[in-house]
Amino acid sequence: MTWYHLIVTGSVLISALAQMMLKKSALVPHRSFLSEYLNIWVIGGYLIFFASMLIDIWAVSHGVQVKEVSTIESFSYLFVPLLGWLFFGEKVSPKKFGAIALILAGVLVFFS
Repeated sequence: MTWYHLIVTGSVLISALAQMMLKKSALVPHRSFLSEYLNIWVIGGYLIFFASMLIDIWAVSHGVQVKEVSTIESFSYLFVPLLGWLFFGEKVSPKKFGAIALILAGVLVFFS
């Protein structure tokens, strides 16, 4: 695993943060249909998604294989529930813990 792989992992983390921003916007009542989609949380979230995509493209252009990026992207199944729990107090069931463990085991098998 190279530094570029760690950068892609960071990209997945910021993508998960973008999802938290979109959820934050969804929880707030909005004055109109337009303000529901043109507010700082939504615009910021999509800008962060775009930055994450650019980071992934940059990593691929520096030698990370597309199949590796796709596998690293599965870390979102860990990051999103963790951030949802931290920011919104969402519950993570034992089934979800088991599924996350299986996904992480698959990533470890892929990279070993």
